Amino acid sequence: MDSPRFRALGLALLVCCAGCSGVGAPRATTAQAPQAAEATRAAQAAVRPPGQAAEELQGDFQRVIKDVLPSVVQIETDSGLGSGVVYDGGGHIVTNAHVVADGRTFRVTTANSKKPLTATLVSAYPEQDLAVVKLDSVPAGLRAASFGDSSKVQVGQVVLAMGSPLGLASSVTEGIVSATGRTVSEGSDGGGTGATLANMVQTSAAINPGNSGGALVGLDGRIIGIPTLAATDPQLGGGAAPGIGFAIPASTVRTIADQIVRSGRVTDSGRAALGITGRTFVDADFQPAGVVVVEVKSGGAAEKAGIGPGDVIVRLGDTDITTITSLTEALAEEKPGDRTTVTYTHNGKEKTARVTLGEQ
Repeated sequence: MDSPRFRALGLALLVCCAGCSGVGAPRATTAQAPQAAEATRAAQAAVRPPGQAAEELQGDFQRVIKDVLPSVVQIETDSGLGSGVVYDGGGHIVTNAHVVADGRTFRVTTANSKKPLTATLVSAYPEQDLAVVKLDSVPAGLRAASFGDSSKVQVGQVVLAMGSPLGLASSVTEGIVSATGRTVSEGSDGGGTGATLANMVQTSAAINPGNSGGALVGLDGRIIGIPTLAATDPQLGGGAAPGIGFAIPASTVRTIADQIVRSGRVTDSGRAALGITGRTFVDADFQPAGVVVVEVKSGGAAEKAGIGPGDVIVRLGDTDITTITSLTEALAEEKPGDRTTVTYTHNGKEKTARVTLGEQ
């Protein structure tokens, strides 16, 4: 129910470096250079008892699990199971839009509940595959999760994925952050929203059906993302590609969830739009060749630029547009208010217009 297909786009090579110093290590002066700090680390490593590092890491894992897992819940709908994260002490729970699907009421099992609690949808925002539900009655001891700073997430960072994969409540898997800044498109089949999601966190931690809407957590106990997608491999018959999953970054989660909790809906999406309704245009050879404009929004970016119904968009900025999906992906890289060019054909003649992008 909650494992929509997607394909990854716009892959970028990211190199992140981090430095650390041992406890009690002297501060290196300009004259000492890095060699002094390196010598200190080597000396400390040499006297560390065998197995101490493994014990310390295991202790970190267990501490994070003890702190965070009580804030991760199981969400049951009429069509399946998913996960969610307690967002605040008022009983708001953030999850994926594809988890709640068309549902309005849900059964939520928390860490302290002996039986499922009822919850009601506050609002869903399929464009970012996020939703907020609210417990009808807030149980004693409900613990809200702590969300981290997505801008500080680094490749190689150890993370834990928590949720209810395959209905196995309170399950934990581990891995690392494999990449950041990924743009992925979610399929609309299998319960997916069809959304194009930018700035996603890629992880090697296993994300299986049921993990969607749960927590991707760093060893500091802060949530860095909401697990949402697992890669599919055509060579495996469309099955899951091991070790490739994606999570919506915590910054996006907070932005969307805060608006829903405060206003009952998303009032400022931060997502760029042309202000059109379109569909993929197929040429004489039955190949996708652009996006034909079906309708323009009054006062939208396209209308202001002179683009109208029947025009075929073939390029946004420097990006070729062949399908409605490729147009959505290109817009995902932009922000409302950005200025760019739209190349389109009008009555068979190619034209270029400057546009100021609007907001979805």
